[in-house]
Formats: sequence, structure tokens, C-alpha cells
Amino acid sequence: MVSRAPKADVKGRPGADSGDPYVPGHGNGGYRVESYELDLDYRVNSNRLTGKATITAVATHALSRFSLDLTGLRVSKVAVNGRRPGRYAHRNGKLYIWPATDIADGAEFTVDVQYAGNPAPVDSPWGELGWEELTEGVIVASQPCGAATWFPCNDHPGDKAHYRITISTDSPYQVVANGRLVSRRTKASRTSWVFDQAAPMATYLATVQIGRYDVLELASSPVTIRAVLPASQVRDFRSDFGRQQDMMKLFNRLFGPYPFGGYTVVVTDDALEIPLEAQGISVFGSNHVDGRRGAERLVAHELAHQWFGNSLTPSTWQDIWLNEGFACYAEWLWSEDSGGLTAAQQVSKAHSRLRGLDQDLVLSDPGPELMFDDRLYKRGAITLHVLRRQLGDDAFFDLLRAWTKTNRHGSVTTADFIALAQTFSPDPDATLALFAVWLDAPELPDLPRTSRRRR
Repeated sequence: MVSRAPKADVKGRPGADSGDPYVPGHGNGGYRVESYELDLDYRVNSNRLTGKATITAVATHALSRFSLDLTGLRVSKVAVNGRRPGRYAHRNGKLYIWPATDIADGAEFTVDVQYAGNPAPVDSPWGELGWEELTEGVIVASQPCGAATWFPCNDHPGDKAHYRITISTDSPYQVVANGRLVSRRTKASRTSWVFDQAAPMATYLATVQIGRYDVLELASSPVTIRAVLPASQVRDFRSDFGRQQDMMKLFNRLFGPYPFGGYTVVVTDDALEIPLEAQGISVFGSNHVDGRRGAERLVAHELAHQWFGNSLTPSTWQDIWLNEGFACYAEWLWSEDSGGLTAAQQVSKAHSRLRGLDQDLVLSDPGPELMFDDRLYKRGAITLHVLRRQLGDDAFFDLLRAWTKTNRHGSVTTADFIALAQTFSPDPDATLALFAVWLDAPELPDLPRTSRRRR
């Protein structure tokens, strides 16, 4: 991010302390984060986390006060640009900071926060989110608003930043975090791991996984792929995830180059209700490894999120279909390519099911209650298939590759996708009309009866 020249002599005002109507009380205004540097010490037996966060940000207006999200941990020290602030207050999941002097519009500034405690997930309408102690280790699953359980942040999907994460913990444990492993040093009974995530990342995609795991190196081309999992899961994993490399090749061809330096799959020793995506990482529960490929569609789904959700991240939660609809359609593309049901058959099956369900979901604005409803996933995927039929295969997949290339590591909106899709359409008005009925109306449209355009 390039800082603007500061504007002096403008009286500061407080930054907003809520950033997204779908997740009120999370996210903050008045600045954009450039980087997070997290230095963490974690004791597994006592679930004790001690941390220092150094946050570099740029003011988007003159600031007399700003806020960060931090939940369930105690703050011991705060500094702004290396100085004590005028004051700070930590309450109700918000860390409010009054700098000693106003921060000018466009000025870059740093915030240091020292904190500690016993991290725990927060209850939310979408279940427990954030840092969770496992039987022996840790899982962090933050979508949409759990990041503040382990570091102070601007917890909003549209504010992406660079991360450098240092974690010191007990030596027997394997640690996984986002980005490239820069160093690993052991001293006595403790090991320090340093990870650097250069590609901009949203807070909900930041993660730490800790456990007694083995490491499998699975592939080096076209993307380095590895697995981190309990030794007891290795045999079944090789069967269940055996076609993951083929998925990677397919998605590279259909969606464009894989957007990160590598891909890591973590399998926890505990069961998980659903897998989760993080940037460069997917996390599955022990229940997703059964030796019968029972979760293969989820393997494809989570991999697809590396393009749709992680590299291209929704600017607001209202645009969540850009994550889930695309990842669901990727499941169907994999099924089609691997000898299962074709995408058209999957669409027909899903559409028949949706017709029997409530017609109260607006894909372009589902509301917080329905943002993770399965109907959003399926209707989003169907919408993409209808678009594919209208454009033809060549134009449709050219569109997807242009979408991922143009917005690589960026924030996107539904309006962005519609505008780009129209440029690939022989009839932009017809494409706009397609989106109007599939995205903006609650009633489920009938599937088009016309044949798909030829290549």
C-alpha cells in the first residue's frame, strides 16, 4: 500500500468503531492496515497466550481516536509511533486508543499492543469462532469475526494486509500459520516458528494450527503441496486426498495460476463440523478422513477458496456468494472432469431441491442470518452455470481467468463481477438481466431451456 502525503492542520475526529452491517461491532474506520507483525508465545498445557502486535496503518482521515478489535485478552501496554498514547480503554471487544496528538489524514502510523490471557472462541450467530483449544493443540477458525480472539486487528474482510507471525511453543508440537516458513529454531524445550505472508490477507483468513502432527510432502509442481496431520491418519489421507493434485491442475487451467506460494492441508485430531479455509491453508477434521473419499467434494471446495475468497476477498460480507457460490461450482467442475456427475447434472439436481425450499434468499444481499445458508452456495453455483450457458465455455472460462488475474490479492464486489462479465458477453444487456433475476430477486428462476453456446 502506498501512503498518501499527510494533510496537516485538519482537526482529528474519531474513527468508526464498526465496519460491516452484517457483523456489527467488528471492523473499524479511519485507517487501513498495511501490516501486522505478531510475536506470540503459547503454552499448550495451560492454554496461555502472550503476545505483542505491531500494526502499521495509514489514516484515511485525521484521527483523534481509533479502535481495534480484541476479545477476551488483557491489554498491558499500548504505544502509538513509539509513544504512550493520551489514553486507551479496552471494553466490550474494542480497544479504543487516543493518540497523544492527532494523526494526520494520509499519515502512516504504528501501534504496539502487548496483551495476554487464555484465548477462547467467541459465541456468534454462526457458532463458536476464533482460537480454540483442542484435546492437544490449537485450531483457529475465524470466519467471519473470530480473529480478535488472538490478536488486535481491524476485523473486516475488506482490509487486507501483510502478516509476519512468530510463534514460540512447546517443542513436540508442529505449528502451521499463513505464508512461508522463514525460520524454525529450537532452544531447550521451546521452538520458535516464523512465518511471512507477503500476499495481502484478510483477518478472518489468518490462522494458527498447533498439534502433534507428521508432515507429508505431497507435490512440488505446479504448486508445492504438503499435509500436516496425526500419524494415525496418514494411510486414509493418502486415499481420501489422493486426487488433490489433479484438482490443483484442473483449477490452474480453469481459474488461472494458483495465487500463493504453496498449499498446506491440516487434519486435526478432533472432529470438525465443516472444514475451513485460510490463506494458503485448508483445515479438515479427523471425521473428513475415512479412507473412502467421502469428503472429496469438500477437498475441491476448500482448494477453490484459495482463488475465490482468499486471493479475491469480498469487500463486505454482503458479497459472500463470490466466495461460496464459486467454490461450490468448483466442486461440480471437479465432478465433471473426474468422471462423476456433469456440472449440468449437478445444477439440475440442486435446482430441483431448491424449488422445494423457502424462497426468501437474495443472493446479492442475503443478510447475516443466511450468509452461510446452503441455498446461497447452491444458488450461487447455479447462477454461474447459467452464465456459462449464456456465454459459452470459452468466454466463460476466459472470464474466470480474467477475474482472478485482474483482482489477484484484492477486494471484490458483486458489481465488479457483473461489470467484467458484461465485457465477455455478446449481449451485455442480456447478461445484466441474467444477474438481476438470479442475484437480486428471492424467487428461484427456472433454468434456461436453450442449449449452451458452442465453444
